[in-house]
Amino acid sequence: MYVAVKGGEAAIDNAHSLLADRRRGDRSVPSLTLDQIAEQLALGVDRVMSEGSLYDRRLAALAIKQSRGDLIEAIFLVRAYRTTLPRFGHSEPVDTGAMAVERRISACYKDLPGGQLLGPTFDYTHRLLDAELEGDPEIPAGATRDGPPEAVTRIADILGAEGLIEEDFPATGQPGDINQTPMEFPLSRAMRLQSLSRGDEGFLLALGYSTQRGYARSHPFAGEIRIGEVEVEVFLPELGFAVAVGRVKLTECQMVNQFKGSAKAPPQFTRGYGLVFGQSERKAMAMALCDRALRAQEFGEDVVAPAQDEEFVVSHCDNVQATGFVEHLKLPHYVDFQAELGLVRTMRAEYEAGLGAPAVETPPTIEIREAAE
Repeated sequence: MYVAVKGGEAAIDNAHSLLADRRRGDRSVPSLTLDQIAEQLALGVDRVMSEGSLYDRRLAALAIKQSRGDLIEAIFLVRAYRTTLPRFGHSEPVDTGAMAVERRISACYKDLPGGQLLGPTFDYTHRLLDAELEGDPEIPAGATRDGPPEAVTRIADILGAEGLIEEDFPATGQPGDINQTPMEFPLSRAMRLQSLSRGDEGFLLALGYSTQRGYARSHPFAGEIRIGEVEVEVFLPELGFAVAVGRVKLTECQMVNQFKGSAKAPPQFTRGYGLVFGQSERKAMAMALCDRALRAQEFGEDVVAPAQDEEFVVSHCDNVQATGFVEHLKLPHYVDFQAELGLVRTMRAEYEAGLGAPAVETPPTIEIREAAE
């Protein structure tokens, strides 16, 4: 709190009122509804859910509205709300092989079981502003495949049938939880993937890009990217089996990397894995690139790049923590600065005295005190 500002809490209350006014904007323009945000700004909502670690489209839309479109602030709001929720347990591992796919592409096979499904994507659009969107144009319903969505074979399973790709790591016991357990390096791959899944998209994108430019031994193929809904199941001890409690939309990416083999493993492909809430394939791809880079020691590779350094990546990918540490610089540091100011003045005087130059007259210090009540 800026205690040196006359008015103190009253000034902060006024700042909040001004924020609410700016959030609402021009009163002649209709206010955004949460349904409008959830339906028409869906990719922003998906990012807030993924990096906020909470799958709730309406709450994510509310956070976006409250934060005036600042997605990192919205992620912070969702994370804060999440901490107030009771924890009942954990779900069974979701079966992405049974995903009802909406989009599914592979850079490894042209013709693959189930076919390439382009789905809703910007990949084939012209990057030209569409003036028609300025109004409210009549948009025809999107074309869909005949019949309900169906599960299609994963590329990794095709390679696995020939023994050409490493086995996926098994899900055994209760998974670690970065929200419940303090992180201690080195992390298990499961906990590392949790950190990457809610890490900042821009940070992971930059690191993933760096691996492709030579700052790691990474020469991947996009084995498969798929977007669709999966069932979430929870095991109920009183019943003795798992029951479905809902469905969530996910984006999954499996990168395929070459591995020349070692004394313990034959030549084969290795995996980089990404899984995030909603439709966010750029984030899932960046996550998969970073996951594979962070497995360097596992495959006996030299750790020579930032993307291969687990402590560096995991400790800096969380945008809520990064925001807090950067923005704390806005808080009062009056005493610290006065100490630094006095030290620099003393060193400057000593420096100029050593050169034989006349010392600059020290201006009087302005002391800031808390305003009297």
